[in-house]
Amino acid sequence: MNKAGAVVAGHICIDITPLFPAAESASGGRVALGELLVPGSLLHMNGVDIHTGGAVANTALAMRKFGVDASLMGKVGRDAFGSMILDILRSYGAEKGMIVSDEASTSYSVVLAAPGCDRVFLHDPGANDHFYFADLDMNAIRDARLFHLGYPPIMASLFRNGGEELVKIFRTIDGMGVMTSLDLAAVDEASEAGAVDWEAILERTLPFTDFFFPSFEELAWMIDRVKYAELKGRSGGDIISALSVEDDVRPLAEKAIALGAKVALVKCGARGFYYRTAGGERMAALERKRGASLEAWRDKRGFEKSYVPARVLSATGAGDTTIAAFLSAMLQGRPFERCLQLAAAAGASCVEAYDALGGLKTLDELEKKIESGWAKTGDERCS
Repeated sequence: MNKAGAVVAGHICIDITPLFPAAESASGGRVALGELLVPGSLLHMNGVDIHTGGAVANTALAMRKFGVDASLMGKVGRDAFGSMILDILRSYGAEKGMIVSDEASTSYSVVLAAPGCDRVFLHDPGANDHFYFADLDMNAIRDARLFHLGYPPIMASLFRNGGEELVKIFRTIDGMGVMTSLDLAAVDEASEAGAVDWEAILERTLPFTDFFFPSFEELAWMIDRVKYAELKGRSGGDIISALSVEDDVRPLAEKAIALGAKVALVKCGARGFYYRTAGGERMAALERKRGASLEAWRDKRGFEKSYVPARVLSATGAGDTTIAAFLSAMLQGRPFERCLQLAAAAGASCVEAYDALGGLKTLDELEKKIESGWAKTGDERCS
């Protein structure tokens, strides 16, 4: 394994995905999830898929698949779900660094991923709401090249008090000379997180963040609520399908850079992602951390289209594995354009399985598939 050295921290849970049978609506088209989940009815299922979920498991284990020595730092409870998570991580030799709490329960998600329907998550944050700066092994982080943290919007300890713990984590680790990376998660508007001033948190955190990986929906909701509401109304809820990359996505990426991020990838679901990088002294600071020239990374912007998957079973973990491929390729010194291609390729591979890891290939295998002429999505609005 290439000892590139990364620490992945933050949210971890157990994902329980009931496997739905194929179904058609009365008109012969796609069936809506509401037509399947009828109160009082009995729906026969085709088994269940149980895997670790959350940024810690999805991103770190994918990075290990991609050849990076990634360590995990997350918190579980001393309960049945916690034992399941630790057993799964142990099978990868990746349980070291996990924290077992006697006070908090383990987080779980029930993922409803019916064929032809977008996913619905039933989520209990559990121990993730009790993850603090003090839980991090700073000696291990100091020895790593990269620190990645995922999903603070569903970790109450990190967003309370104006994101004080989150800012402390990134400010401290940035000061160590370790590259930093941040991934977000969707915010439940009816939850405690929905009342938080996320733009203010990002203003305080992004100056210490080298790589920033929000989805369009997450970032728009946090820093341009008017645009988010407009698109939601215009699209009937399917925001991604209604996006104009130039008018809608690019301004958000530009703002992420203006707030302090050095490299921003704004994920746009099955369509791909928009990338924007900084220049000047900020990129020079990232070069010093990386220990290699990033001249070809300066002042880049554009849209990287998705590759066409062989099949689509579930998008669970697609964003995490996209991030994992990009960061792994970066750590291994691949060119910027190749990092983008491999990120898109990993996301397309991920959706071919129900869990985040089952469909993944190595970076070398993905490169061969790319070079063989792997087709990309043909949505001209993404150009």
